[in-house]
Amino acid sequence: MSTPTGFERRYQAPEREPIIEVDERLFLKSAARSFYVLEAFARSPRPLSLAEVAKGAKISKSAAQRVVQTLLVLGYLERSATGTGVVPGRRILDRSFDYLRSNPLIERATPILTELRKNTGERVDLSLFDDVTILYAIRQQSKRETFYATLAGRRMPTFATAGGRAMLSLLDDRHVDDILRRSKLVPLTPKTLIDAGLIRQRVEEARRDGYAWVQEESLLGEIVIAAPVTRDRTMPAGAIHIAGSLADWTAEEFRRRFAPLAIEAARALSS
Repeated sequence: MSTPTGFERRYQAPEREPIIEVDERLFLKSAARSFYVLEAFARSPRPLSLAEVAKGAKISKSAAQRVVQTLLVLGYLERSATGTGVVPGRRILDRSFDYLRSNPLIERATPILTELRKNTGERVDLSLFDDVTILYAIRQQSKRETFYATLAGRRMPTFATAGGRAMLSLLDDRHVDDILRRSKLVPLTPKTLIDAGLIRQRVEEARRDGYAWVQEESLLGEIVIAAPVTRDRTMPAGAIHIAGSLADWTAEEFRRRFAPLAIEAARALSS
């Protein structure tokens, strides 16, 4: 075997980085407590006291105190205006930005959603599949919106949303049944379907039509259609949503006008 030349020694191809796999044996409980504390705020938009943080994170008050102080120093928590509680800190937005700019689907979807918003005049969203929930990554609002309907990062149950049912339509019946079994079938409005059999029917309709739709199931007065975005041709990655007001549209008119646009946009993003 020949000895590598000086050039070859200097310019050898870099070794491949090892593939990172999940290994629960390396789970670090002390690090997890910080995330449990941050997740406690998912159930409350107001400042939390130390006792409320401990209860929400399901850890002791002494452990909560140490974690809260650490996160205050790092900027991931901030004192409330009155000083009697804590709220999520602005540094969390930095990490949200990191995720949004590093996700190729979000990057590709942004100009497509901008054009879709221009062509429809209605709110358009990109949601991401996350098992029993979906997560809104992009939301481009229309002229009339509620506050929460405009916020990226909102998590919603898969079973009750147009995007969720559109993504379920890509899965086989066994996986759909598994997700419904593990979901908390709690109504979001008086019109939310919570019967698993009826939800399966809507998923089957989405398979047939290429899109799903819901009417007042997550927000009264609203109709939403959604088409699934695929990954590796068959797996759900996300969904394109178009949402409108029932004060402006009948369900039939809305579906007829906007379903083809949602399907076209979703296909452009699918891989």
